[in-house]
Amino acid sequence: MDIGVAMTWILFLALFPMAFFWLRRTWRIIFKRDFSEVALKRGVPPPNPAKYAPYTAAINLVAGTIAVVVILLVVIDGASYETWTAIAGSTIWMKFIADFIVGRHAQPMIRKSSQKDQ
Repeated sequence: MDIGVAMTWILFLALFPMAFFWLRRTWRIIFKRDFSEVALKRGVPPPNPAKYAPYTAAINLVAGTIAVVVILLVVIDGASYETWTAIAGSTIWMKFIADFIVGRHAQPMIRKSSQKDQ
């Protein structure tokens, strides 16, 4: 067993909790109307999280579904290493980037006025 095999197993096993948390977050947003994790910026939700909840729910639903499909492809179909790692890696990065974009769009940067302006 070398480092490549260990990293492969870590990535594959990490798909399980990631899919669970992403799909659970979708469930909380859509059915429980819990917007506490919507468009976070430094751990703080925006003033109107309900406005951005559909975007966050969609991002989490798509990412969680893709993660489950990748798990099933590996277990049932025996997908090649290159295929499933490319799908999983792209999904993880795109999910993080999309969450970042929604969070920054919901809470734009507000410049503090300088002393000269006052």
